[in-house]
Amino acid sequence: MMVPLNPSAKPTSQRRIAEGDTVVVYERHDAMRAVAVRAGGVLQNRFGVFRHDDWLGRPFGCKVYSTGGGGGGGRGGGKAGAGFVHLLAPTPELWTLVLSHRTQILYIADISLVVAYLELVPGCVVFESGTGSGSLTTSLARAVAPHGRVCTFDFHEQRATSAREDFERNGLSSLITVAVRDIQSEGFPEEQRGAADAVFLDLPQPWLAIPSAGITLKQDGVLCSFSPCIEQVQRACEAMRSCFTDIRTFEILLRTYEVREGALKGATDNEECNAGPLPQKRRRLLPPAKTLDGIQNSSSVMVRPCSTAKGHTGYLTFARLRVHGS
Repeated sequence: MMVPLNPSAKPTSQRRIAEGDTVVVYERHDAMRAVAVRAGGVLQNRFGVFRHDDWLGRPFGCKVYSTGGGGGGGRGGGKAGAGFVHLLAPTPELWTLVLSHRTQILYIADISLVVAYLELVPGCVVFESGTGSGSLTTSLARAVAPHGRVCTFDFHEQRATSAREDFERNGLSSLITVAVRDIQSEGFPEEQRGAADAVFLDLPQPWLAIPSAGITLKQDGVLCSFSPCIEQVQRACEAMRSCFTDIRTFEILLRTYEVREGALKGATDNEECNAGPLPQKRRRLLPPAKTLDGIQNSSSVMVRPCSTAKGHTGYLTFARLRVHGS
């Protein structure tokens, strides 16, 4: 189960892997996959063959070795050179990295800001449109668990069905309700007037749904609209001004860094030198040590931005429902 619904129960990460569990198989930071554990099941990848039976009863986070292809080994460990993977407990963050992309999804940087600025706490009620691949929905569910609720809408029936199946598989059905509805043209259901603490919109024309969002929100509730184009943001902000205040727009640009240790030859005790191809900032190194060949080596931690980084994903616009009479 991705989200603990019983506060007294152990989190998934502290349980032992059982048949029917979903595990995230970690090969490396950019290669992971979600696998449903079943007796007799087999996972085969570039590191070898992994039997699900060897996973049963093991703790989440464990390292398991292949039984073929990449080498031998089983429960007790593996031979030198054997292939291995780590079995991680599913979390909303990991699920975002391994889920099936039925639509473009929100990633962790944007999701973090959404959860924070929507002021979500356990017990909140959140309305979302549209559901898409369910990346954001799982994080919303964790934020409002165990007694809150996420009502998510998508106009595409097959997409809604697939998302509902994912939520059931991940044990989130008691927190998430999935409905088929075109919020952009129909608005949120009238019977839900004043029911939501927060509303999230991911629509091509969010300005069409903003009046309905205002009716659906509780007094002082918060709205967030995600749009990839600034023209959409402009029109959405115009629509918000009639009944919302504190309107803010953000663009999250995430920059990741590579940190590694490198050896620099020929450095002396008092020498300052540049760390290879890094930005030309001179830094003093630790006293070098002599090798067997008598050549002085100095190691230094080298840091630089990763060569590939995600750029623009979209704009997040937040607004607070104006209190009546203000």
